[in-house]
Amino acid sequence: MNEWNGRYESTLMAAYVRGVLCGKGPLFEAPLETLTGEDCERLLTLGREAGLKLYDFKKKERLPRVKKTLGFLRGIQPENLLDIGSGRGVFLFPFLLDFPTVPVTSLDLLEHRTAALSAMARGGISRLTALKQDITVWDEPDGSFDVVTALEVMEHIPDVQAAVSNAVRLARRYVVVTVPSKPDNNPEHIHLLTKPLLTELFYAAGCHQLQFDGVSGHLFMAAKVER
Repeated sequence: MNEWNGRYESTLMAAYVRGVLCGKGPLFEAPLETLTGEDCERLLTLGREAGLKLYDFKKKERLPRVKKTLGFLRGIQPENLLDIGSGRGVFLFPFLLDFPTVPVTSLDLLEHRTAALSAMARGGISRLTALKQDITVWDEPDGSFDVVTALEVMEHIPDVQAAVSNAVRLARRYVVVTVPSKPDNNPEHIHLLTKPLLTELFYAAGCHQLQFDGVSGHLFMAAKVER
């Protein structure tokens, strides 16, 4: 029990193990919030025995850009959220923990990422929907999501203007973005999105109320959607 509670995010871990293993009985079918520490230990053991990779669910210090984004979201209290490029959950997992009733849709291009998140949904986090989709072309109705987040994502996308324009179209109130603020050695970073460049991209998408802040080597931006 101590290992689980001290080293892992129990709710997220339990949901993932249950969603992958799809077992029967109370351990797999009871609401997540009713699981005891002993239940969590049993699920942890079952997950390890099944060879599941559980590192992403270990408790970690939250990154400054994640703290900044969560603080902003607490101030506006989103009704629902679209998270673009959720990856390993560096932002998404803290959001799920801090906003336990907010419906979340996650987009990612990688099949194994969406599969892991879909397992969590099956395992008890029913407000989470994971989709393998490309934000540059995803054709959902305008204003489908109260807030759209894209943390450490836009610098990876070749057609970044299409990504920005579609994110703005899908949002009812805000699009929140973080990007690296200086060059780095990551070959997957194909853009250095400075404040002037982000301003140009979002102005072109119809957003003119932009809030910027620097956060430990990264640039935070919240764009208010004007409808």
